[in-house]
Amino acid sequence: MTTIQNSIIVITGASSGIGLSTALLAARQGATPVLLARSKEALHALAQKIRHEAPEVGFYTCDVTNISQITTVVKEIIERYGRIDVWINNAGYGAFSLFTETALEEIEGMMDVNYFGVVRCTKVVLPHMLERRSGHIVNVASVAGKLATPKSSGYSASKFAVIGFTQSLRQELHGSGVSISAVNPGPVQTPFFDRADPSGGYRRSIEKFMVTPEAVARTILRTIHTHEAEAIIPRYMRAGVVLSHLFPRFFERVIAPLVNKK
Repeated sequence: MTTIQNSIIVITGASSGIGLSTALLAARQGATPVLLARSKEALHALAQKIRHEAPEVGFYTCDVTNISQITTVVKEIIERYGRIDVWINNAGYGAFSLFTETALEEIEGMMDVNYFGVVRCTKVVLPHMLERRSGHIVNVASVAGKLATPKSSGYSASKFAVIGFTQSLRQELHGSGVSISAVNPGPVQTPFFDRADPSGGYRRSIEKFMVTPEAVARTILRTIHTHEAEAIIPRYMRAGVVLSHLFPRFFERVIAPLVNKK
């Protein structure tokens, strides 16, 4: 796929933040966004906002922890539009706290939404794409899935899992006509931090390093064009990832204290 014009692009977690920005940008580039989230009211408001640019925009309430809902929604989308060209797994949340102070239920919840939500959606939509020998799945992971920091053990684990899943499945899909990519943002200026960092302290300490959801949206859509395996935004964070993998002792001793802002 060299252009997203006239493509049917399904986005989970579309009601705010990265998902909302991706839907808006996709519509401006001539695609038809199909919006999924748990809030029907938020989805309706977004659909109304972009309908003048994408008249066939659709929205469906869907909880990515519910396989029955996902199966039903995918069936309805295909019945309405005839196909799904791109599926963007964007739904997710984080909670930052010391592991010893984090409830097990919170860790299980992040894994259920952030990782198993990706697995469930991919499990349902992938057979359709394989049958058509066409399609692209984009998994919105995180730099936290490449580079862990304190107070994010549960969140980082869920995103490490998404990246591993994506890398393995990409190899399985080679030659099938279907692509899969991971997009790994650093901190993004979204409502994500309302839950992840209710005190606001972490957000204030990293505010100058945060990227906009619009920048992440551009990266997601570029990945669809290029079919690249993985993208990191902002790009300078690649250096930290490389250093942590090639020189782990140096990173732990010198760099890690500098990036520990929580």
